[in-house]
Amino acid sequence: MKVKRIVANIDTQDIAAAKCFYQDILGLHLLMDHGWIATYGTDEEMSVQISFASQGGSHTLTPDLSIEVDDVDTALERMKQAGFPIEYGPADEPWGVRRFYVRDPFGKLINILGHLQSN
Repeated sequence: MKVKRIVANIDTQDIAAAKCFYQDILGLHLLMDHGWIATYGTDEEMSVQISFASQGGSHTLTPDLSIEVDDVDTALERMKQAGFPIEYGPADEPWGVRRFYVRDPFGKLINILGHLQSN
């Protein structure tokens, strides 16, 4: 048996609120919409990961989701322009990532990150 995919499910009565944050800002595609569930994602191959943490690193809260992007500063600017308050960062962390925390429309703490380039 092989795990093929892990999907995070966020309970909400306002499914449409996901569009601005996850599609318009982060650029995910609407992959499935049955009215009662909308799934956003990408056609790119992704590795399957699930993390268990006692904190978020740097003595921060443990985020509900971590989303890796190719340009953290662009994601940060888009979040600010859309009015989403930044709760942590941006910070270049000692373990090699640049990141910030923001809450999505459902109150979930999202860790937006990118790996720092080594010189």
